[in-house]
Formats: sequence, C-alpha cells, structure tokens
Amino acid sequence: MAVETKEYRAEARFQRVSPQKARLVLDLIKGRGVEEALTVAAFTKKRIAPVIHKLLISAVDNAKYVAGEQGTDLDVDNLYVKLALANDGPRMKRIRPAPMGRAFRYQRRLTHIILSVAERSASGGMATTVGEPAAAEAPKAAPAKKAVAAKAPKAAAKATKAAKTEEPKAEAKTAVKKATKKATKSA
Repeated sequence: MAVETKEYRAEARFQRVSPQKARLVLDLIKGRGVEEALTVAAFTKKRIAPVIHKLLISAVDNAKYVAGEQGTDLDVDNLYVKLALANDGPRMKRIRPAPMGRAFRYQRRLTHIILSVAERSASGGMATTVGEPAAAEAPKAAPAKKAVAAKAPKAAAKATKAAKTEEPKAEAKTAVKKATKKATKSA
C-alpha cells in the first residue's frame, strides 16, 4: 500500500527554447530538495535556467497557498522536485534566404515546462510500495561464472578462486594452473 503524497505543480508554457536544452537544466534539479534545486537553477549558465528558477519558486508558492487553503500542515523544508518535464510545444516555421534565390525552411521550437513538487515522507527517503523489496533486504546473487578462454590467466584464477573458496591453498594453486593451461590451449 503506497502512501499518497500531495503534489503541487507549476507550468511555463510556450517558452522560446528547445525541449532538449530545457531538459539539460531540468535533469540537474530532478529529485533534489527544493533549496538545493533553487541553488542549482540560480547558478546554472543556461538561458532557460532563470525561467526554471522562477517556475520552481512558483511551485513552492502554490504548495504554500494550497496547504493554507486546505488547512494541512506543510513543511517547506521537506519539499523536493518530484517531476520535471519539458514537452514539445508548437513549432514556428521560418524561412532563411539561400543562394541563387532559393529559401531554406527551419523551425523555431517552443517548450511547455512542467514542475511538480511533493513532500518527502518522514523517514527521509523516497516512499516505496509494499511490493518493492528494500535495498538492504534484496538477496545478493554470487556470480559463479567459469573463465572464458579470451580472458587473461589472472581472470581465470579469480573465477576459480571465487567458485572454490573452501579448498586449501595447495589445491587452489593446482586449480589455477589447470585453468591457465586450458586458457592457453584454447587461445
């Protein structure tokens, strides 16, 4: 059973930048806390960064306003950027003069930017659903692969040593010698 968190969003539509360039800045702030995201957006040297900074401030203000209207408790220090999207807007078709009286067409791309902030759970980490195992509880599978003929003798020694950790040292040395002989014969 996943815990639902309230999202607060802000949009900036018809921005004169390509979505690819806007995503460069949005990827920097995605998943970060609001204070850190504001700092990153303020000091990023991209033309769209001030717009994203202003949009992030607007999303936080929206969160404060909606929480005040609904009478819910909102910890602004606990907010983080949950969603940061840059979608295609309409394209403006333009014409550039070309040699010999011809004309080349090009497109000016517009972007719709969507930012969504949410409050982190009290545990400090991301909220997980019941079906997901936690990272600490996930079983670790030990790789038990045999050495490939193309690998160096050191790799063959490591693979046999990892597979047979309970053997005495003398038997391990003979196994390493056999693995290197097989690797050199097949190569």
